[in-house]
Amino acid sequence: MNFQAVLFDMDGVVVDNLPYHVDAWLLFCERKNIPLTREIFYQELNGMNSKDTFEWFYKREMSRAEIEVLEEEKELIYRDFYRDHINPAPGLLEFLQTLRSNGIKTALATSAGPGNIDFILDGLGIRDQFDAIIGGAEVRKGKPDPEIYVKAASLVGVEPAQCWVIEDSLQGIAAGQSAGMRVIGITTSHSPAELAHTDVVRPNFRQLFETLVNYH
Repeated sequence: MNFQAVLFDMDGVVVDNLPYHVDAWLLFCERKNIPLTREIFYQELNGMNSKDTFEWFYKREMSRAEIEVLEEEKELIYRDFYRDHINPAPGLLEFLQTLRSNGIKTALATSAGPGNIDFILDGLGIRDQFDAIIGGAEVRKGKPDPEIYVKAASLVGVEPAQCWVIEDSLQGIAAGQSAGMRVIGITTSHSPAELAHTDVVRPNFRQLFETLVNYH
């Protein structure tokens, strides 16, 4: 097998929750009189960590304390929107089980904060399916910087060249590619044409393991 680890983004990959996040951002911004459209979110902000996102909105550097207050306000909106709809992406559970039964390491590498990571992993009951979990609060530079994927690979003890990254956002894809990893583009946020610069483009996890094993 030509790979030893698979590194997963969370929002838009493990769960198809991006519409709920976008709705939460739109409502948050409406309340704060910040201009935002769905199109701008997907092109500019999807995949960014909260610090970079809030600084993009407010056009200035912000303290961790400022960001934590705003982040919690927005994430409460999101979790309220999504709580009754939480489901794993099609084929995810089977894919994770197949990876682990074949000795492939797994890591979650998400820009999300700890509250949302717990909300998704514990909501789906899949925390034990990952050998490592790293969130946006644990890196200095968010996606598209490769730091989070380089750290995730190190946590599972696998060289970057032996890792696949699974991403839906343009920011995250850039991070995986900059880390020297092969990237699977999941079409929850962008069209197959927009993800054509990835190594593999798929709508979900069904039959994905076979694709990776046969990839050259």
